[in-house]
Amino acid sequence: MMRMMMKMMIMMMMIMMMTMMMKMIMMMIILMMMMMMTMMIVMMIMIMMMMMMMMMMMMMMMMMMMMMMMMVMMILMMMMMVMMMMMMMMMMMMMMLMLMMMMMMMMMMMMMMMMMMMMMMMMMMMMKIMIMMMTMMTMTMMMMMILLLCQWNVSFS
Repeated sequence: MMRMMMKMMIMMMMIMMMTMMMKMIMMMIILMMMMMMTMMIVMMIMIMMMMMMMMMMMMMMMMMMMMMMMMVMMILMMMMMVMMMMMMMMMMMMMMLMLMMMMMMMMMMMMMMMMMMMMMMMMMMMMKIMIMMMTMMTMTMMMMMILLLCQWNVSFS
């Protein structure tokens, strides 16, 4: 009996331990998840920052190239470097072109819009004038009619 009891006890203990362990592990996992989330956010921010930095660097490089293009290249840098720079320059030029194109397009669009607006306005004005004219015409007609009627009356009487 005692043995049985002991066995039972041990079993119970084991189960308890297991559950506890499970709980602990779950907790740990949740914690880890939380940490991961935070880390992810931080990482994202960091990456963003890095990207920004890279962009800045690129800009700086471009500026530099624009400023001290040929001589400095020839003097200071090796052939590979020069090549790289050239590539960069090309890229930059392309970018500039693209930008210019975009700007042009935008301008065109704007112009078109403006034209359209103007046209619309003109149309509206025309309509207004037309309506005015019509009203005037009708009014005059009415007046004429009345006058005529009056005359007829007079003549009849």
